[in-house]
Amino acid sequence: MSEQAVALLQELGYPNVRDYRGGLADWVESGRPLESVSGEISPSGQGTQPIGPQLIASPDGHLGRGPARVSRESGWNDSVLGLVDRLSTFQLFLFWIGTVALSGFGYWTAALLGDHVLAEAGSPVGATLEGLGSALYFSFVTATSLGYGDIVPVGIARVIAVIEAIAALLIFGAVVAKFVSHRQDELVREIHRVTFDERLDRVQSTLHIVISELLSINSLCQTRSTPLQQIGTRLDSAALLFLGELRTTHDLLYQPRLMVEEGVLGSILANLSSALEVLAELLTCLPAEFARSQPLEISLHNLTRLAADICGNCVPHAYTPRLIFWMDRIQNTSRRIQLAEDSS
Repeated sequence: MSEQAVALLQELGYPNVRDYRGGLADWVESGRPLESVSGEISPSGQGTQPIGPQLIASPDGHLGRGPARVSRESGWNDSVLGLVDRLSTFQLFLFWIGTVALSGFGYWTAALLGDHVLAEAGSPVGATLEGLGSALYFSFVTATSLGYGDIVPVGIARVIAVIEAIAALLIFGAVVAKFVSHRQDELVREIHRVTFDERLDRVQSTLHIVISELLSINSLCQTRSTPLQQIGTRLDSAALLFLGELRTTHDLLYQPRLMVEEGVLGSILANLSSALEVLAELLTCLPAEFARSQPLEISLHNLTRLAADICGNCVPHAYTPRLIFWMDRIQNTSRRIQLAEDSS
């Protein structure tokens, strides 16, 4: 820290500030205490550090988006849960079968090597085909926690049997959880689909309201009998409402989460095109003395910006010629509005 920085901090009200010429690295290497708002840091300078940019407000009034702050460290349990989540139900079931079968072969292999680790009716299970069947039977009984007691482990096999039972129960529990999760996912997808359809219906209804409101404002503007302040208030509200539905449609085209019928999407795009054309006509009708508010300027800027991104060659997905027609028309209208705004 330079002397100028120390003086500046002292002027800001920080009295306990001094110049340390060795720098932060020398301070840490010497074992001196170091404070951090993000958590404890070891003397070696290592520790959990948050990453990711802070959210900032952009000039157009939108809140900037950035990844959330996360920790660099992840526990082994997160890796295990992630592996279980990536495996399918059938793969987990095969893994459970494999664990049980491998354990059974392990018991039989021990008998084959002369170490009889299983006993049946007081006699050791031999390394024969019948003994292999008994070992597999004992392994499945242990994995399912039935425990009939007709075959019992001996010596170190008791510890192995306990470990096998715990592992098999955990794996089988994951299989059951997968079955339950699959059904829950189906219900959640159905809920999302219904909610998505209702949202599309609201978008169309809201666009009809926006078009009616813009037409009404246009009529008031042409009569020149309504105070400009009242026109401005209604126009601000209509523009904000229009912007919300345009942003929803923009996200729908760029980030589709569910399949949308062509008729529904075509109706939304047609309403958007009509609303933009009415808005363009209304803006040319406004008198020269009409003072636009800052919310209206922001809304118009975002409206033209989002509408300019809607065209057949802009969106990252393939659509039918009918939908592309409405997309291109929306973009052309937005460009006409933008040119009128720039010329004024």
